[in-house]
Amino acid sequence: MTQLQAEVDVVIIGGGQSALATAYFLKRKKIPFVILDDQARAGGAWLHAWESLRLFSPNTWSSLSGWMMPTTGQTYPTRNEVIDYLSAYEQRYQFPIIRPVHVDHIEQKDGYLNVYAGDQYWRAKAVVSATGTWSQPFIPDYEGIQQFQGIQIHSADYKNAELFKNKKVMIVGGGNSGAQILAEVSQVAETIWVTKTPPQFLPDDVDGRVLFLRATERLKAQQAGTAIDRPVGGLGEIVMIDSVKEARDRGVLHSRPPFQFLTKDSAIWSNGVKEKVDAIIWCTGFKASLNHLKSLGIVELDNYVEVQNGRSVKLPNVWLAGYGDWTGVASATLIGVSRTTRTIVDDIAVYLSTH
Repeated sequence: MTQLQAEVDVVIIGGGQSALATAYFLKRKKIPFVILDDQARAGGAWLHAWESLRLFSPNTWSSLSGWMMPTTGQTYPTRNEVIDYLSAYEQRYQFPIIRPVHVDHIEQKDGYLNVYAGDQYWRAKAVVSATGTWSQPFIPDYEGIQQFQGIQIHSADYKNAELFKNKKVMIVGGGNSGAQILAEVSQVAETIWVTKTPPQFLPDDVDGRVLFLRATERLKAQQAGTAIDRPVGGLGEIVMIDSVKEARDRGVLHSRPPFQFLTKDSAIWSNGVKEKVDAIIWCTGFKASLNHLKSLGIVELDNYVEVQNGRSVKLPNVWLAGYGDWTGVASATLIGVSRTTRTIVDDIAVYLSTH
């Protein structure tokens, strides 16, 4: 027997940065809400990041609305500094958060949305899905992947280089996670770096600040219906934080094109080159975590929800925040998510006033 826990205007699903940014604007508008987070404590996806992870923007450019991240030990904040900030942020604003609660599905009923978690549910007029991507790691389906007998982990499960000491390790993926993990693992192991296309390194003086400004410029151009004739820069391009610069100085920051298939102990390239490897770290990204929305019939076959300004086109009382550029330019970043969640909450306020 399922039990109704509460009726509330808005349920936010997820407890990371996107959920907190949404909560901040809802609280400012005095809209009643509750956050349902399936993590045991504050921090969202950052709780699962590897230990040495660093942001590529300074604290002043890595903050949510209302309260700047406190000064950090070095220019670029660490994973733990981000977790501490998010924890303090939710305490500062005393958001109503219930955890751990794992939402498994949502049902429409009489104009409301019933949000189910096991044998309990919450009734809402509107839902904001802010579950991110961390729980849905993506690994390409290479031939032989099941036969490979060495260590295989996704960057989602990577903690530090200890497991890989004195081994031959292949790191697959050309983004910032691939570069940062390569930089660390290559200090204790022999490494091979495999990227789909040659990695794009940003100039040493370009960091997250520049990328955010470029993203803003791109957004304004889209809104004005014009094009930008200049390099845009994106989150796939590698920011040269200190550990990556150091790896460059050691000469390990060069990549190979993708291999063709795997055997029990090797990777084989199309030109016949064979490399024995002990371990593979897949830095191949994530898919949006949307299983809880499938019962509503709004998740498309390619694991995507059609949205307009973050609002579901098929179901007008569901919004999505922070999954990537398709839910708002730079919306998966600490600095960018506030821009999209402010718009979302303005939209919710209008919806609630007319329903």
